Amino acid sequence: MSHILVTGAAGFIGFHVTSRLLSQGYHVVGIDNLNTHYDVQLKRDRLRELQQKSAFQFLETNVTEVKSISQLFQQFTFEKVVHLAAEVGVRNSLERPLDYVQSNVGGFVNLLEYCREAQVRHFVYASSSSVYGANRKTPYSTRDRVDHPISLYAATKRADELIAHSYSHLYDLPTTGLRFFTVYGPWGRPDMAVFLFTKAILEGTPIKVFNHGNLKRDFTYIDDIVTGVVGVLGDIPSHRQGLSVNELIETEAPYRIYNIGNHQPIGISKLIDVIEQRVGKQAIRENYPMQPGDVLETYADISELKQAIHFSPSTTIEEGVDRFVDWYLSYYSSSH
Repeated sequence: MSHILVTGAAGFIGFHVTSRLLSQGYHVVGIDNLNTHYDVQLKRDRLRELQQKSAFQFLETNVTEVKSISQLFQQFTFEKVVHLAAEVGVRNSLERPLDYVQSNVGGFVNLLEYCREAQVRHFVYASSSSVYGANRKTPYSTRDRVDHPISLYAATKRADELIAHSYSHLYDLPTTGLRFFTVYGPWGRPDMAVFLFTKAILEGTPIKVFNHGNLKRDFTYIDDIVTGVVGVLGDIPSHRQGLSVNELIETEAPYRIYNIGNHQPIGISKLIDVIEQRVGKQAIRENYPMQPGDVLETYADISELKQAIHFSPSTTIEEGVDRFVDWYLSYYSSSH
């Protein structure tokens, strides 16, 4: 029986993608190294939810471990792979650059090698809106140049895109990279804005507001993201013939890159307003200057993904925050 492999299955996006695949009747093998970048208990609780389904199997391992990934590919036949495992976060990458390169680049190549040998039908992987770096043109388009990353995290994600292209070109391995824009929702990461702000407001502790709230992010609700990921998984790239090759963007290889976002940037101050309204409590706002590696605005041009799979995110920031806060109150009022 063929399976789908999801790496980073205990992570925020990995958990939701796995849940959706299981609900659609797929057999999923999830791997995760359960690292301590944030609360491991949250990851274990996500896994507990997934393990209620018999079609899910979990292995605790790291994508950088050659021997265990080799054994994994010997044990299972993977039709498709969704690679979401990574060291995450722009600010953290400034402090631990080697970890980021080992995991995000070394682990990426390790996985690609086994996908190539196993002749996997489609390798879908997480890139990031951070690859746009110092780009000032909005909305960000996949046709924009992305050779000026301003964080090491962004540089590792751009490296992955380039390495994926060489595998698609050399070995006919179909690959699709998804440049995620700021994802939020139930079971979200504690180091992300919606989670941090909600927690601080409820606890009455100050919120760090960078650049005096004059930052905009293309906040994208998790259900919309998952619909995009699963849609892309079924849309396997093929060779393109007879193109007038533009050195920046076109290729004949079975290789695609898409933005996956909401196409609706929201100011950080507005986000805080929405959370305040939902929880019925005012935030204590402390203003800080712009942080190294940060950008003023992220804004996704999603026209290519819309054309490919009819991607159409539909969740407003008010609806998304509402659902997140409902989950947060329920999760933390239980035994946590």
